[in-house]
Amino acid sequence: MILVGIDVAKDKHDCCIINSDEEFPEEVFSILNNREGYETLYKRICSLAVDFTKVKVGLESTGHYSSNLLAFLLDKHLTAYVRVNLFHKGQSLRRTKTDKIDSRNIAHLLMADSSLKPYSLSSYHMEELKSLTRYRGTKVRERTKLKTSIARLVTILFPELEQLVSSIHIHSIYAMLEKFPGSAYIAAAHLTRLTALLLKASRGRFGRETAIRIRDTARRSIGAVSPAKSMELQ
Repeated sequence: MILVGIDVAKDKHDCCIINSDEEFPEEVFSILNNREGYETLYKRICSLAVDFTKVKVGLESTGHYSSNLLAFLLDKHLTAYVRVNLFHKGQSLRRTKTDKIDSRNIAHLLMADSSLKPYSLSSYHMEELKSLTRYRGTKVRERTKLKTSIARLVTILFPELEQLVSSIHIHSIYAMLEKFPGSAYIAAAHLTRLTALLLKASRGRFGRETAIRIRDTARRSIGAVSPAKSMELQ
């Protein structure tokens, strides 16, 4: 069995290749974090093993730094193990940190611990789902923050608007506020232009009557005239 331990870093990865039958001594070397470096590692493995079912590659997981290398190994049909570092916290490795010692310990761990599970296609999909979930969560929080900011600005610039529509957070109202960011701008708007904007943005839901009601209310509004806040709203 050929065992490859890889300590992952930003710019380079330190690797150690050992043989479970001790047919050759431990080989420790570094590769750059680029295509040429990956190919160098692959050629080293190929020079030692014909049957990839007898090759195990362990990566010390360091977040996104290991993603590209892991994808390369899987594309080459090599069996990979990740997050190996979780299993050797008890060693003195972290107290006497050297990457070459790390890579050697990871390689030995592959040989010693038969309970380790390889990184599979389902693991890949799980990581992708986690990534998408985190991304969605970030976007939802951003949207909530923006909606709160818009509501605050509308309260300052045109507080009566919320009483005229079911919600200010709809496409037609956003379109209107983008063009006319405040009661002063809406009050001065040409009725034909305001009507056409609302009619198009609401897909026919809001027409001339709504435009008249909004403009008339804007002309009586207590909303502040603040170019800075209007620009922020836009």
